[in-house]
Amino acid sequence: MICFAAITPHTPLLIPTIGKENTEKLKITHDALTQLAQELYACAPDTIVILSSHATQHEKAFSLNLHNDYQIDLKDFGDLTTHRTLKSDLELSTHIRRMMEDQNIPFTLDSTSSLDYGTGVPTYLLTQHLPHTRLVPITFSKLSTKDHVRFGTVLKEVFENSTKRIAVIASGDLSHCLSSDAPLGFRSEGQEYTDKLIESIKGHSIVSLLSIPEELVQKAEDCLYQQLLILFGIFEHTYIRPEILSYEAPFGVGYLVAQFHLSI
Repeated sequence: MICFAAITPHTPLLIPTIGKENTEKLKITHDALTQLAQELYACAPDTIVILSSHATQHEKAFSLNLHNDYQIDLKDFGDLTTHRTLKSDLELSTHIRRMMEDQNIPFTLDSTSSLDYGTGVPTYLLTQHLPHTRLVPITFSKLSTKDHVRFGTVLKEVFENSTKRIAVIASGDLSHCLSSDAPLGFRSEGQEYTDKLIESIKGHSIVSLLSIPEELVQKAEDCLYQQLLILFGIFEHTYIRPEILSYEAPFGVGYLVAQFHLSI
């Protein structure tokens, strides 16, 4: 069963040893993530399924990284001290693979112990007090938007038939071009896209999400859209109450923290 669902940013600047003097500029996001971590702890999940945009991506298949254990390692960002080891959930991963085969969903397995930062950053921040929670890292594909929604609906079937308490987290940042000092410079499409995306989340509207023009998504340069399609597929025809915990863009990149309250 699904006991928890959320959206988190994944900028490495959230890690104090990396963000350093910039950490204070992300206080709103940090406070929201602290609240989210408390909610996750109260949920007592057996497994966290995390949807990331920075792991190995396959053009024509969704993928799951299956390894005996995973290492959170941020040395690529100059951080040699932040690390954590988490175990995989072999049973749930196997059920996901079998269900995808049964439903003819293009799906493949990867196997690497080192987690991408899109998975590692939020996992590190949210599992400080959940050392025994297992992990299932999933990555989207380059298939159509409707394929992503359908992938989510099939995941939902797996989760609903499981006796485990499952948390689902969509990890991603919003537009990377919200100001002149943003990594990709300023584009007006960045704010337009952000407004539409947040409204879709507030209304839990898959129709609204799918209606965002593909060209606008591309010009906004975000790394959350596909994960949201999957997440909304998981909650299709399900009553949930979205709550925006925080949003800020101090460096021209949008950082959103949100929780979906479930009726369970």
